[in-house]
Amino acid sequence: MSAAAHGGGSEGDRPAGVVIEPPERLTRTVSAWEGEAGRQWLARLPETVTGYLGRWGLTAERVFAAGGRISMIVLVRTDDGTPAVLKVGMVTRETAQEHAALAHWGGRGAVRLLRADPERGAMLLERLHADVSLRSLAEPKAMLEAAGLLQRLWVPPAEEHPFRTVEAYTGELVALLRERREQPYAEDARQLVDEAVARWAELAGTGPEAVLLHGDYHHGNVLAGDRMPWLAIDPKPLVGERAYDLAWLVRDRLATLAAQPGSRAAARRRLAKLADSLEVDPERLRGWAFFRAVEAGVWGLAIGGREDGELLLEFATWL
Repeated sequence: MSAAAHGGGSEGDRPAGVVIEPPERLTRTVSAWEGEAGRQWLARLPETVTGYLGRWGLTAERVFAAGGRISMIVLVRTDDGTPAVLKVGMVTRETAQEHAALAHWGGRGAVRLLRADPERGAMLLERLHADVSLRSLAEPKAMLEAAGLLQRLWVPPAEEHPFRTVEAYTGELVALLRERREQPYAEDARQLVDEAVARWAELAGTGPEAVLLHGDYHHGNVLAGDRMPWLAIDPKPLVGERAYDLAWLVRDRLATLAAQPGSRAAARRRLAKLADSLEVDPERLRGWAFFRAVEAGVWGLAIGGREDGELLLEFATWL
């Protein structure tokens, strides 16, 4: 996951010296998460990327191997030599309005969108320092920077915006949770699923004023920039209450958190501190953090990621 602009060659010709092939990480995650549809998309991806290099007048420098999980990131230069990033990703219900959120923010707190073809998931973005995220900072400093940046992103959406609401999106997740609850892999998680669904029923549609949310906000999705110290990337935008957006931060660096003594108390302190610093109701933040951890944990079990899934479910019990 990183920010950049799109680069080029002539349409139909691969740029000399740059191999346009999906990185191993991208191939692995798309195949696991999206199944046959994902494998078909991967097979077309080199041709798709090469086409945008030509049409948008971009020169490819290299494929960023540590890039997105469902998108290919190519470091490019525009026809006037400006460094940028070409991002071509699968269009899913989560990613379909990424371009619209970036356009609405207009570079205020987020990577700047230079050009987009939303139907095919292609975007040309300003280039950030892809190897330097908030994870490069000590946790207290990273949390401080993350909280400050969120205040820039939480703005009212346009009057006729294209974004789904938190209530509608999470309602779909609840339906999937109920289905997955009955599967053998979720047998030990059924009590947590029932509690998560009950929490959702209390939270959905009852929150305070709705703003544009990032939707997937964590330290790894904030990169160092030149025009601003830190800028957000890879939004999965929704419109809803602020507490929903903070839920991912509560569980950030989860493996590290789980490895330290007093993990449960540390998670609760983190939640209370984030709620206080951003003036969010701590109980609503606790509820959304619990729901999102259980939903993500059960999804992890469903795709065979048992270790990650069980860690997320354990985290939910800490809250």
